[in-house]
Amino acid sequence: MSAPARFYVARLASLNVFDPLGDQVGRVRDVVVVFSSTRRRPRAIGLVVEVPGRRRVFVPMTRVTSVEGGQVITTGLVNMRRFEQRANETLVLAELIERQVTVNTDDGPVEATVEDIGIEQQANRNWDVNRVFVRAGRKHTRGLLTRRRGETFTVPLEEVTGLSGRRTQVEQSAAKLLESFEDLKVADLADVISDLAPERRSDVVAALDDDRLADILQELGEDDQAEIIVTLKGSRAADVLEAMEPDDAADLLSALPPERAESLLQLMQPDDAAPLRRLLTYEEDTAGGLMTTEPVVVGPEDTVAEALAIVRREEISAADAAAVYVCRSPLETPTGRYLGMVHLQRLLREPPHQPVGSYLDTGVDPILVDAPLGQVTRQLATYNLISLPVVDEQRRLLGAVTVDDVLDHILPDDWRDERHEVTDV
Repeated sequence: MSAPARFYVARLASLNVFDPLGDQVGRVRDVVVVFSSTRRRPRAIGLVVEVPGRRRVFVPMTRVTSVEGGQVITTGLVNMRRFEQRANETLVLAELIERQVTVNTDDGPVEATVEDIGIEQQANRNWDVNRVFVRAGRKHTRGLLTRRRGETFTVPLEEVTGLSGRRTQVEQSAAKLLESFEDLKVADLADVISDLAPERRSDVVAALDDDRLADILQELGEDDQAEIIVTLKGSRAADVLEAMEPDDAADLLSALPPERAESLLQLMQPDDAAPLRRLLTYEEDTAGGLMTTEPVVVGPEDTVAEALAIVRREEISAADAAAVYVCRSPLETPTGRYLGMVHLQRLLREPPHQPVGSYLDTGVDPILVDAPLGQVTRQLATYNLISLPVVDEQRRLLGAVTVDDVLDHILPDDWRDERHEVTDV
C-alpha cells in the first residue's frame, strides 16, 4: 500500500503507529523537518514516535508506508534508541506551530500565525513541506488587508516568510506545545521538558502555572531543577518552592549556592520556609533528610470519616495517603506526642463515626530523625510499609519517610537517564 500524497502535521499528531503485522509500535508525537539553503523547501525526514515506556524514538519517513484511516503504518524494524534532536533539525509541533510569520498576498504582506503545516511526497519519494495553514493577524502598513483578523486560510510555502530562523527571532506559543502533551503524566512531561533546548525550555516554564511547574520539578534531576529555578524571578521561584513537597523543595535548595538558597527562603512565607530550614539541618542520607514534614496527622478523637476526608484530597500523594499518623495536639509538625499510625485499608474497614485512636497500629516503632538510610530502608522492608513515622527524642512526630523518597536516594543519580537506554529491536 503506497503512502498518500500529503498530510497535515497537526492532524497526524497522536495517531497510532503500527508495524506491517498490525502490532502497535507507538504514537506520533511530532514530525522532524530540515531547512536547507540549497533546497527550495524544507524536507520532512521522520516522525518522533512515543513507544511503550514513554520513550520517544525516531522513525524515518522512508519507513512510513501508509498514513490513512487514523493510523500510520511502518515497515521494517524500529530503532528504539532515544530520539535526540540535532542542531539542524526542527520539530513542527514543538517549534513551528503558532509561529508568527508574514504571508505575501496580492494586496501586500499580512502578519499571521501558523496553525498547521502541510507535507507532500514528491516523485523522488522525499517528503517536503509545501503548504502552510495560517490564521490572519494584522496587516503591514502598506497594502490593503483582504483577510479579516482571525480568518484562516492555506497558502503555498513560498508565500510565507519567517517560518525558519532562530527562536530568538521567531516566537512560538509554548502553550501549544504543552497542549500537544497534555495527556502525559507529570514524570513523562518532565522528560520532555528536560530534553528541550534552554531557550525553548524557558518559554515552556514561563507558560506553566506554579503548581504544575512544582510537580514537574519534583520529577527532574537536581541539575535540571537547579537550572530551571535559577532562571525564575525570585518571587516566582519562592512561590514554586512553596507549592513543592517540603522534602523535594529542601533537596532543590541544597543544590543551590547557599546565598541563593537563603534569598529564596527569605522570599517565602515564614510558615512555608520554616519546615525547609529544619530539613536543611539534617544530613541527606538520614531519616530527617529523607522525610516530608507534611504527613497526614490527626488527633485520637478525630473520626475515621474525618481522616478519610483528608486523604481524599487531590494534593495528597498516594504514598502520603497510605497511612495517617495520630498525635496529641499540636497536630502540625513537630507535633505533640506521637501515639501511632492507622493504615488506609484499616480506615476503609471501620465505621466512619468511630475515633481513629481506637485502631492504632502500635506494632511499628517510629524511627529517630538521625537514623541512617540503611536503617530506614530495612524497617520499611521488614514491615512491608509504604511510609514510616520519624520522631525526635521526645517522641514528637517530625515527619514521615515514604518508599518513593527512599527509592530516589538508593537508585543511581542518573537513573532518569538510564531508564531510556535500550537496545534496538
